[in-house]
Amino acid sequence: MKPVRSALGCALFLCLALPAQAQDRLTLLLDWFVNPDHGPIIIAQEKGYFREAGLEVEIVAPADPTEPPKLVAAGKADLAVSYQPQLHLQVHEGLPLVRVGTLVATPLTCLMVDAAGPVQGMADLKGRKVGYSVSGVQDAIIAAMLRSAGLGIADVDMVNVNWSLTPALMTGQVDAVVGAFRNFELTQMRLAGGEGRCLYPEEWGVPAYDELIFVANPERMDAGVILRFLGAVERGTHYIVNHPDEAYAIFAATSADLGDELNRKAWADTLPRFAHSPAGLDHGRYARFETFLLEAGMIDTALPVSRLAVDPGAMR
Repeated sequence: MKPVRSALGCALFLCLALPAQAQDRLTLLLDWFVNPDHGPIIIAQEKGYFREAGLEVEIVAPADPTEPPKLVAAGKADLAVSYQPQLHLQVHEGLPLVRVGTLVATPLTCLMVDAAGPVQGMADLKGRKVGYSVSGVQDAIIAAMLRSAGLGIADVDMVNVNWSLTPALMTGQVDAVVGAFRNFELTQMRLAGGEGRCLYPEEWGVPAYDELIFVANPERMDAGVILRFLGAVERGTHYIVNHPDEAYAIFAATSADLGDELNRKAWADTLPRFAHSPAGLDHGRYARFETFLLEAGMIDTALPVSRLAVDPGAMR
């Protein structure tokens, strides 16, 4: 994936009003290939909002989606798009990372089942197969959801289906899959001729969390630069909310494969989930998820929120 670069120069009036100055350069690693989850970032780039904030932002899609937080921790990049649940575990593992902003402010992952299948509620999973892609936080999520229905992990057969969540469910290899994104896999299943239904973790015993966040190395980051970056992302979000069709046209024009039906539907499904104030921090949300992981046995002790997340605006 080539870096996404802005094709827009600064407006004439802005060039006249401000003295010429070098742009601060910033490298952002995405969590995956470019998709509608990254809408505000791409719009900020294509509309020139980063440049107007005095930034030259290089956006890089990773070859290995597990690497971006590690590269930021090692000082090889300034920011990475990551996930709140993973951040908790990575900080406990000793990685120098901290949340500095939010991109998608609601959970996206869900437990997906066949809408016409035998699983209509969590209790129906007893004795059935549940597919997953990555162990770790997903283990704690499915355990909490099962517990809400009076079941435990021993009551289901967990099957590693790698990244083939939708095919595994549609072919009957498993009866449910955990980790499906509600804004993608549901549409993917419909386009393949099926009909899925999501059981939402936040409705089955899992505290709500930020799905996609921006992480930085607290020992290396420049809070002022990050704050300007987040301000441009916020402008991108507001443009999407105010002009969803125009914004999608701009987004889809950056790559031929972004204009298909899956991405069009995902764009609409993701729009209400973007953080309207990316820099804003909900301390309670991070404290509650830390407690959730502690009670699930995923961590040994609960860290203070300040070790996990910051509002860069409060650091200046």
